Amino acid sequence: MEFVVVTGLSGAGKTQAMHAMEDIGFFCVDNLPPALIPVFYDLCVKSEDIMGRVAVVTDTRGGELFKSFFTAMEALKHDKKPYKILFLDASDNVLVRRFKETRRKHPLSDDLNGSLEQAVKLEREMLKPMRESSDYVIDTSLVSPAQLRSRIAQLFLNSAEDSLAVHCISFGFKYGVPMESDLVFDVRCLPNPFYDENLRPLTGLDAPVRDYVMEKEETKGFVARFTDMVDYLLPLYAKEGKSQLVIAVGCTGGHHRSVALAQYMHDHLVQKGVRASVTHRDMQKH
Repeated sequence: MEFVVVTGLSGAGKTQAMHAMEDIGFFCVDNLPPALIPVFYDLCVKSEDIMGRVAVVTDTRGGELFKSFFTAMEALKHDKKPYKILFLDASDNVLVRRFKETRRKHPLSDDLNGSLEQAVKLEREMLKPMRESSDYVIDTSLVSPAQLRSRIAQLFLNSAEDSLAVHCISFGFKYGVPMESDLVFDVRCLPNPFYDENLRPLTGLDAPVRDYVMEKEETKGFVARFTDMVDYLLPLYAKEGKSQLVIAVGCTGGHHRSVALAQYMHDHLVQKGVRASVTHRDMQKH
């Protein structure tokens, strides 16, 4: 049975993630107190023929009950019951904006005299150990609902394999570095197609831009070292039992250089037989 525990910051997109998991065949339960997770796990095992893929959402809405999170996870680990943890994250200002837009109340705001900003900061501190122990982290700050659904599908459609999954992200530094990044490569030092008026409207997925970027001597030197480093690191991460590695490649706007190089790394890894996916986060932004 594939069992995924979904947690994370309030407003970071756990509900959307759960809907996306339902769409790819998971049986999902929302707002389950952590103490009940081992009990629910056993029930699912008994019905494994019809509940082979299960996801449960647990978070600070459970109040005092949420404090038993690690006790519940240790109980599963002690009984050799496999599971994965998916953590949904977003920046503080994005979370505050989302709560204001939806007029929803933050689960911790009553404890802080209604202060939304303080509630977000407190929850982040409370959940820091959960984030650090998670198998997968998705930062939804600049991710559309469609991109989140795609990301969930990429992670879990083939996740029965225990091999390391690598996700490549292209991004623009002007929009911020993806928080879930494990490795960040800054390619703003490479020749920029933006200054060619014919190439400016295109992206790094278009052949003229890709060729412009990849055929420069500076890029060839970078690619050789970029490839060697990633090829060297992957077996080390896999040996440590890491489930997901996020490689972020950034340029100024996330349209040209980062797109070409993130796509290159994705294609290189796929050719090597690595389970890889790619997202061009800021490619369509203007």
